[in-house]
Amino acid sequence: MKILVIGATGTIGSTAAAVLESGGHEVVRASRNGPVTVDMTDPASIEAALMSVSDLDAVVCCAASGRLTPLASASDEDFTAGLHGKLLGQVTLVRRALHLVRDGGSITLTSGVFDEPTPGGAFGALVNAGLGAFVEAAAIEMPRGLRLNAVSPGWVSETLKAMGEDGSQGTPATEVAHAYLRAIEGTMRGQILIPR
Repeated sequence: MKILVIGATGTIGSTAAAVLESGGHEVVRASRNGPVTVDMTDPASIEAALMSVSDLDAVVCCAASGRLTPLASASDEDFTAGLHGKLLGQVTLVRRALHLVRDGGSITLTSGVFDEPTPGGAFGALVNAGLGAFVEAAAIEMPRGLRLNAVSPGWVSETLKAMGEDGSQGTPATEVAHAYLRAIEGTMRGQILIPR
């Protein structure tokens, strides 16, 4: 399959692209500074990235992560910054991609989940719950046999290590990447995959 991976320079995106390639798929990498450029906060950029790649079988979005943001001390702009990229950007991506992905193809988004409430995680919980609800509801409206799913990782081991934390408390990026592979190669629709 020919698969566009958005966010292909990040920890999850680069690993997902490598896992998909090792599975025999052709991967087109997109990011803010990649061979295909895309800014998930800009609908025109999203559409241009999709239009630049022909004959797509699948689109994966691993871009636009949400930061931990304090509830009480953050400005309104800081608190809602992820709305345009992670939530509305991925909704825009679905709405544009459903006209361009081949019949029977798939679109896989990235949400997120924490086992327990995390300080600074209220906004992320809001965005991720919204994405999950969107995927479940929008999946039944996808035309031409297209499938819509999301992968919802918690902390990724490599991210924790980069933060100076214990990586064993997270999920390795390769396990997260294999969830995207299952979503693309499988038959599921409207599902939120939680890699463990």
